[in-house]
Parts: sequence; structure tokens; C-alpha cells
Amino acid sequence: VKLVESGGGLVQPGGSLRLSCAASGFSFSTYPMSWYRQAPGKERELVANIYSGSGQTYYKDSVKGRFTISRDNAKNTVYLQMSSLKYEDTAVYYCNTRDVRMYWGQGTQVTVSS
Repeated sequence: VKLVESGGGLVQPGGSLRLSCAASGFSFSTYPMSWYRQAPGKERELVANIYSGSGQTYYKDSVKGRFTISRDNAKNTVYLQMSSLKYEDTAVYYCNTRDVRMYWGQGTQVTVSS
């Protein structure tokens, strides 16, 4: 399993970013995909999840209405569209999938700052 995130960067409050995660080495369309984040000094937390098949989504309360997770099974890619970004969204964002174990990408830094 290989997960490679991209799209992070520096953005002003209120701005937008789209993160991408290119997946390989497994049957992408049949796996749930998630985005986690970890801010300095804090534990890693689940931000959003999208299931295979139904495409049902889940969001952390603090990002509902601002973030959208989506997947393109033809491209083996999962996205996280982030808008109305806040200072507290600053973190390293990780792509994740799981079967009997968790798999992680290397992470991409998102910094919200004026």
C-alpha cells in the first residue's frame, strides 16, 4: 500500500486548498479512505472519511460545511476540498486507509496564517 499526499501549503484565513492523495498497491475502490490531521502538540484526529461502494461520508463536527471529501476510483485518488480555512485548521494532514491495519501517507503541511 502506498499513499502520497499533495496540495498542502500556506493559506490565509478564509482561503481554500484542495488536498489530493494518490493511492496504489491495493484495490482502491473497495477500501474506505480517510483524512486525518495532527497539529503540534496534539493527537492525530480523524477529519473526514468516505466509504467504498455507497460513498457515504463522515466529517468531524468542526469541519462540517467547510470541508468536502471525495474520491475518484478511476484515478485511485481521494481529495479533501477545504474552504473557509481557520487558524485552527493548521496541521499536517494525512491520508489513511485500513484493512486489518492502518496505512498512512507521509503527510502534507497545511498552514493557515495571515
